[in-house]
Amino acid sequence: MSEELKQLKAENEQLKKDVERLRDELIRLVSRNLDLSERLEYDVELRRRTEVARELLEGNIQRQLNADLKDDAQLMALIELRVESDRPHLKPDFNSTDLARLLDVSHERLVQLFRHQTIHRTPDAYIDNLRVLAALRLLREKPQYNIAVVAEEAGFSNVRTLQRRVQDAIGMTPVDYRNMLNRDK
Repeated sequence: MSEELKQLKAENEQLKKDVERLRDELIRLVSRNLDLSERLEYDVELRRRTEVARELLEGNIQRQLNADLKDDAQLMALIELRVESDRPHLKPDFNSTDLARLLDVSHERLVQLFRHQTIHRTPDAYIDNLRVLAALRLLREKPQYNIAVVAEEAGFSNVRTLQRRVQDAIGMTPVDYRNMLNRDK
């Protein structure tokens, strides 16, 4: 009986090691998938913005007041240009009302645009996504930053919000994500 117990314990230990190895592999694959997804999203957005910019230039469209923009693609391109150049989402108190004000459009127009034209159902979800992407980039590129600094630099009001948003987005905490990145090196 003792020999069987030893054998079962050995098998149990081996299974634990296998589970840990599979968990590490899953985390590595999730990270790789996230990186590929970010690159693909960036490429698609870059192509779309280039097309809109080309249409604006070729059509010799005069700039109108932002509030008068009727074309959703133009307004989305303007949002992306302003967000990329000004990076207002990195301020914790920046919200959808501020985004509407930045673009000189009504909040209702902004909500309508996001409801119909984006994968983000609300402007606030879009802002949250920008902050999560900024945090993930900081976690990768600035390993010397602690989590509180990452939260502040990415525009989150506190560490707990950063942790919740990252957990919701990629299924792991910022610390787990950073640890996974360090293991892959």
